[in-house]
Amino acid sequence: MGRVSAASIPLAVLAAGATGLGYAWLEARNFALRSFMMPVLPAGSAPLRVLHLSDLHLVPRQGRKQRWLAGLADLEPDLVVSTGDNLAAMDAVPAVLAAHGRLLERPGVFVLGSNDYYAPTIKSPTRYLLPNGGKQRSTGRRLPSDDLVKGFVEAGWLDLTNNRGRLTVAGAELEFVGVDDAHLNLDRYEQVAGTADTSAALTIGVTHAPYRRVLNAMSADGAGLLLAGHTHGGQLCLPGVGALVTNCDLPRKQAKGVSRWPHGGNDGAGDGAGVGAGVGSDPEPAWMHVSAGMGTAPSTVVRFACRPEASLLTLVAKPA
Repeated sequence: MGRVSAASIPLAVLAAGATGLGYAWLEARNFALRSFMMPVLPAGSAPLRVLHLSDLHLVPRQGRKQRWLAGLADLEPDLVVSTGDNLAAMDAVPAVLAAHGRLLERPGVFVLGSNDYYAPTIKSPTRYLLPNGGKQRSTGRRLPSDDLVKGFVEAGWLDLTNNRGRLTVAGAELEFVGVDDAHLNLDRYEQVAGTADTSAALTIGVTHAPYRRVLNAMSADGAGLLLAGHTHGGQLCLPGVGALVTNCDLPRKQAKGVSRWPHGGNDGAGDGAGVGAGVGSDPEPAWMHVSAGMGTAPSTVVRFACRPEASLLTLVAKPA
C-alpha cells in the first residue's frame, strides 16, 4: 500500500471543502414544494389549500427564483400566507410584487420581517451560528417597506402587522391574528390579544419569527394553527442531525415543517405563559408550520441539507 504524503492531506481537505461549498451553493437554488396535511378544521369542513411563502430575500437579478415563485400560481391555492423577509435590496419591491404575479389575485395575508425593514449589511457568515443569530441591531438603510405593504394591500391582502382580521376563504370564515417582527422586538401581541372567535372555522396565528413568547400567547388564546418563517430551516444542517440553530429561541427540532405547540408544556418548548395565557382553560395544542423559506441572506448564500422551499398546506377536518 502506498504512503499518503503529508502535503496531500491539506489538498484533500481543500478539495472536499470546495466540493461541499459548491454543493451548498447549488442547493440554495434548488427550490422544492413541500406538501402537508393538517387536521385543524371543524368536522364536516371541506379541505382548504394554503400556500405558505416565507423568506424570499429577493434581489432583482434573481430571475430563476422569481419565475419559480410566479409558477406557484398554477397550484390555485385557496389562500396565500406570506410570513415576511421578502426584500434583500433597495430596489426589490417591484420585482417581489411582479414575482407574486397571479398569486396576488388569490385571498392572502402577510406580516413583515426584519429584512423587509432594513437593507442587508456585510457581516460574517459565522454570525448566523451564534445563539439567536447574535445581538440584533436595527441598522442599515431603511428599505421601502411601505411600498411593499401598499402593493400587497392594494391586491386585497390582509396586513397582519400587530393586527387581527377575518377573511372568507372558499366559503369558510377564518380569523387571523398577527404580530410585527419579534426578532426586532416589534411584536405587540398585547394590542391584539383575545380569545379565539368560536364563530370562525379556525383562528390562524401568523408571525415572521417564531419566538416562544409569541407562540405561547397565540396558542393560549386558542389559535388552532400557527404559521412562521425566519429560521430558514436551520439553513446549514447536518444529515441525521438537522438544524444547528434556529436564529431564535425555537427548539431546533421544530426549525421547519409541521409540529404541535406547545407539547403539553412538558418539553421546554413553552410553558403556556404569555400575554394571552390564562384565557380559556387548557387550550388544545396548536398545529404549527415553520417554513424553511425560499432564500438566503446575501451574506450567507448557501444551504446545506436544507433546500429552499414553499409549502402547500391542505387543511382538513379534525378526526371525529
